[in-house]
Amino acid sequence: MTRLLHIDSSARSGGSDTQAHGSHSRRLSARFVRRWRELRPDDEVTVRDVGLHPPAPVTGGWIHAAFTPPERREAWMRDALAESDALVDELLAADVIVAGVPMYNFGMPAQFKAWIDNIVRVGRTFGFDRAREGEPYWPMLADSGKRLVLLSSRGDYGYGRGERLEAINHVEPGVLTPLRYIGITQAHSVAAEYDEFGGERLRASLERAEGEIDALVERLVAEHSLRAAA
Repeated sequence: MTRLLHIDSSARSGGSDTQAHGSHSRRLSARFVRRWRELRPDDEVTVRDVGLHPPAPVTGGWIHAAFTPPERREAWMRDALAESDALVDELLAADVIVAGVPMYNFGMPAQFKAWIDNIVRVGRTFGFDRAREGEPYWPMLADSGKRLVLLSSRGDYGYGRGERLEAINHVEPGVLTPLRYIGITQAHSVAAEYDEFGGERLRASLERAEGEIDALVERLVAEHSLRAAA
């Protein structure tokens, strides 16, 4: 069985295919999960909506607790890390992370950044040893085989590789860098554009993105089936 972790981070509550002012990223992430379950109905899906229920931001107390060895943590430290522990547990249990991450002012929503800050955890997702020669930090999920599917939406257009606005697109780099740091290096991304333009250009962009998602689901499901049969 493959476990999917479905994360949405849009401040909008519904998908643009079901609500007049709904979220395009929610629409794309829901389509990915729906297509996956059509092909693999027995797979487990965990839903985490950080857009509507954002994790608490990291505080000084959180940092103190996270860098205190588990056996030395006081009760307040365990309480400070309880939500982070739950988020990390979900991530560790997942084989595929499906993340709907719209572009807000050229980067990810603050809600998703709070999720990242809670799951990049010393001793749980990355290791640190100041006495270790060469590289004191190392990814703890490097051999986990996890895949990230990043589904985004943008108001303007041309944010892709080699395009006019690539340099100011901080969504994919902002998400991929910390996840690669903890060892999640297999990633796929699809984005819809032209949200602020609307009309035919937006419709065509969403249609193209949905087609890419369908093809990606088929490819990933086929790869999972081959690994399972090996």
